[in-house]
Amino acid sequence: MGKIIAIANQKGGVGKTTTAVNVAASMAATKRKVLLIDLDPQGNATMGSGVDKYSVENTCYELLIEEKPVEEVLIKETSGKYDLIAGNSDITAAEIKLMEVFAREVRLRNALAPVKNYYDYIFIDCPPSLNQLTVNAMAAADSVLVPMQCEYYALEGLTALMDTIKKLASVVNPQLKIEGVLRTMYDPRNRLANDVSEQLKRHFGDQVYRTVIPRNVRLAEAPSFGAPAMYYDKSSTGAKAYLALAGEILRRSKSNNLANTN
Repeated sequence: MGKIIAIANQKGGVGKTTTAVNVAASMAATKRKVLLIDLDPQGNATMGSGVDKYSVENTCYELLIEEKPVEEVLIKETSGKYDLIAGNSDITAAEIKLMEVFAREVRLRNALAPVKNYYDYIFIDCPPSLNQLTVNAMAAADSVLVPMQCEYYALEGLTALMDTIKKLASVVNPQLKIEGVLRTMYDPRNRLANDVSEQLKRHFGDQVYRTVIPRNVRLAEAPSFGAPAMYYDKSSTGAKAYLALAGEILRRSKSNNLANTN
């Protein structure tokens, strides 16, 4: 059974796209079949995968609005060794057109149904807002991975996001779960970051990943070279952290599967 994970946070600048690209590449490096869906009109995950968002023929627009099958919109040659459904500014038009179509909340779920079990993991990079695109991602996903910075307003924002996810789950996807909370751009020398990190662990317990993504210049540089960090500089602390995160996600999935079968 394939697993669909939406990577979401209503707050921008928390490392959402960096996480989407690098966790997809890290999972692909463990020989899993991986699909990354760029559902953000900014198209940063597409560019970070070594694909030119300006010249790409098919995007999530064709998938959601024209209802082209996944096989027709897939890009197989990416720098991260995973499959990609690209995103660019066309997706803004898709969001508007979704308001007019029947069963608009489940367009993405229905589109992915034929290929879900072909992939081990499907990651969805969501836009930094709660709109029809994010609702589609939540309706299609099995779980939500929430990247966040350990800063002053983060806890309040995270509590609001969790409430939003619960409300969405009750309406469009009762099976939706929290995959985990990921601390990004982490600087252990920062006292506030450490304080917020401790509060996070107290509030959310096991939902907080043990893996922490450090503030790392190589992670910031890699997108401008059109590659995930592990192919830009595999020895960097950022690349190693995302490999560790992939391992943690796999271990959690294995233990959850074992718990469900017992």
